[in-house]
Amino acid sequence: MSDVMQKTEEDWKKELTPEQYHTLREKGTEPAFTGTYWNEHGKGMYHCAACGQELFSSDTKFDSGSGWPSFDRPLAEGRVKEVVDTSHGMRRTEVVCSRCGSHLGHVFDDGPKATTGMRYCINSCSLNMKKEGEGK
Repeated sequence: MSDVMQKTEEDWKKELTPEQYHTLREKGTEPAFTGTYWNEHGKGMYHCAACGQELFSSDTKFDSGSGWPSFDRPLAEGRVKEVVDTSHGMRRTEVVCSRCGSHLGHVFDDGPKATTGMRYCINSCSLNMKKEGEGK
């Protein structure tokens, strides 16, 4: 796990697109079936769009039918934090980047039973994918 990154909200606003800022820093959600990665099938690594920390491998990505990129587990323990979310009259588990605290999405226990049984439902704009063979 990388060191914790701290920036001001003004710094984040300068570095992120308006959609990324809304999602990553204000806990927004992109509409289903609209993000860059919901239907991505290439091999590679998914990084936090805010700080660049590696979060998920394409090897754990699956088609959940939800319209958002879904993974059955993070790349390694400690890459994401899970936080109780009681917004919108629901009780869910929010997923945030452990390095910069940015909102990524939510995790549910309705994923593939053959693996972890978990579904990390992540906003595409919270991620940057580096395909296998691309430089760091």
